[in-house]
Amino acid sequence: MRILHTSDWHLGRSFHREGMLGHQAAYVDHLLSVVEQGSVDVVCVSGDVYDRELPQVDAVRLASEALSRLAASRAKVVITSGNHDSAQRLGFGARRAERAGLHLRTGLCDLRRPLVLDDAHGEVALYALPYLEPAMVAEELGAAASHQQVLAAALGRVRDDLGTRAKSRSVVAAHAFVTGGAPSDSERDIRVGGVGAVPQALFHGFDYVALGHLHGPQRLAETVRYSGSPLPYSFSEQHHRKGSWLVELGRAGVEEVVRVPAPVHRALASLRGRLDDLLVDPAMASAEAAFCQVVLTDAERPANPMDRLRARFPHTVHLTFEPEGRTARQGGYVERVSGLGDEEVCCAFLDDVRGRPASPAERALLRTALARVRHDEVLA
Repeated sequence: MRILHTSDWHLGRSFHREGMLGHQAAYVDHLLSVVEQGSVDVVCVSGDVYDRELPQVDAVRLASEALSRLAASRAKVVITSGNHDSAQRLGFGARRAERAGLHLRTGLCDLRRPLVLDDAHGEVALYALPYLEPAMVAEELGAAASHQQVLAAALGRVRDDLGTRAKSRSVVAAHAFVTGGAPSDSERDIRVGGVGAVPQALFHGFDYVALGHLHGPQRLAETVRYSGSPLPYSFSEQHHRKGSWLVELGRAGVEEVVRVPAPVHRALASLRGRLDDLLVDPAMASAEAAFCQVVLTDAERPANPMDRLRARFPHTVHLTFEPEGRTARQGGYVERVSGLGDEEVCCAFLDDVRGRPASPAERALLRTALARVRHDEVLA
């Protein structure tokens, strides 16, 4: 039996305000191609189909199209809700969807309701656990309101059901932060009381564990893995190799796990240097089609830097300044301007953001402006 493990689609999410729906639609095309060409029996989506609990209309449209195409494919489909999804909205019509081979698992009532499949070696039980918010479900599960206790109680229900199934191989899909996983900048914090991670030992005994939530593809153990998100959603993911896992189950459990790379629709690039150098450096040619974050090191802030950068790097989405030769300022901004007069505060601000003091002409202009403000305040 072949299981394609994917997660964290985050349909509707943007990248530094750049729309990603076109790239996400292309990933769906890729996924369908893998299902057919790889003879996939089950597609397992381990949470975060959407980026928001109330997704935008275009994201819902893309999800509807993706799920309809998957339901019409050769594969069964199992989807669980993540911490970004609304379990109620994602699970709407779940019973009807099952008739089309689309299995939505979004509530506690689904913990003992695996997708049961048969192959030449017998039965496979696939349990899909939705993201469980401790404060919402702890009482019903009879557990303390922590991620570890809630997930342990949920897996206890899974094991109870599995114990009734003689010789079944088992797969668990879960949306959680498991100890040993490396986070990215684009995941939402799920900590409760300062603790968000759960130990890997909770998943002991299952043939394969298909994890979602962390956006980097990761192998915590041979049979415990994060698929990662199919697209990057922060520059911290610049060196990720996005994709999914193709898991082959045999008679005794997992026989092989193969990485299936996702198409790269737009690379990420981090550039650093003086503006004039970046605009002519031939070594930067590969970044011209990438999403770029740029750190400018000019001693003085250049005029119109974003417009000039985008003339060569049209997909520049993030720009910061770290002037060469300037030491980090000590203390907070409020502390640094404490006790200064209005003119000195304005001049300190110019120096801080521009990298050079105000000229005599600029100081005169500031004095005139401040005098006009004081005059208007007196009249008011």
